Amino acid sequence: MSEYSRSPRQPRKKGSGASGGSGGAGARRGAPGPKGAKGRSGRPVAGGKSGGRSGGGGKATGPRFAGSTKASQPTKLPERKAAPQVDVHDPEGVRLQKLMAAGGVGSRRVCENLIEQGRVEVDGQVVTELGVRINPRTQVVHVDGVRVNLDEDRVYLAFNKPKGVVTTMHDELGRVSLADYVGNREERLFHVGRLDADTEGLLLLTNDGDLAHRLQHPAYGVLKTYVATIRGPVQRDVGKRLREGVELEDGPVSVDSFRIVDHQPGKAMVEVVLHEGRKHVVRRMLEAVGHPVLELVRTEVGPIRLADLKSGRSRRLNKAEIGALYKAAGL
Repeated sequence: MSEYSRSPRQPRKKGSGASGGSGGAGARRGAPGPKGAKGRSGRPVAGGKSGGRSGGGGKATGPRFAGSTKASQPTKLPERKAAPQVDVHDPEGVRLQKLMAAGGVGSRRVCENLIEQGRVEVDGQVVTELGVRINPRTQVVHVDGVRVNLDEDRVYLAFNKPKGVVTTMHDELGRVSLADYVGNREERLFHVGRLDADTEGLLLLTNDGDLAHRLQHPAYGVLKTYVATIRGPVQRDVGKRLREGVELEDGPVSVDSFRIVDHQPGKAMVEVVLHEGRKHVVRRMLEAVGHPVLELVRTEVGPIRLADLKSGRSRRLNKAEIGALYKAAGL
């Protein structure tokens, strides 16, 4: 039961408890009745009356304890200051539940229930009225803390970059680039970070510039996972050295996680997780600890996984994945 749904403690009725009944232990032992009631230690019981009235009709002079309150008046909790109300309604906008349904949250009725339950925020303001209209291009909606994509013009793709492809939309040297795979789209897409030509694996493409910036900037701590095939055998202290940090020509760098996936004669497969985005950083780190990279694949960016996406293919991220990316980037 929620602490906000409990009833306040009711005051004990007069005469209840061991000393209140006529057949109680105190009565059998000849102890005094309610007047002048004392505990086993001989001290007055809290709230009890002293022997009779003073001055013929004066109030009872029973003991009072510092900080005590009357039983019939429960202690009142301090009032919280209400958060300032912000008007998020845009008369020229679209109904909130309609936008949420179009954003993949659920049916129109489900979205209405979420609003009425106070689980929807617009620009940080909880909305509980069904008539609210908003502008999907300028306002931000969260449901249970997860951002909802309301702009249908935004595109979010996962692409499995093949080895030998240059991470650019236009290569002056005429090499195979991203344009050969996604260049025919109407939207102008940004690639989230880079993979060098010899590295394959997961690359995110989007026209959401703010999200792209946050996902690749190390300050936001979005993790990237790589699986590397290196020369082996792997020394026991490699993981510790990488976690503590190694010195490169452009400064120190450390991994967030390192583990050995598989051993083979003369080589090994390892998993490296880090939030750095410097050029060739994984290759340079592993070479610095004595294990040059033979093959390198990026398998994850934040909550998005490469999974079974075939090389050279792309797919649209679903609504849940987009929401998870927003959350990872702090949007």
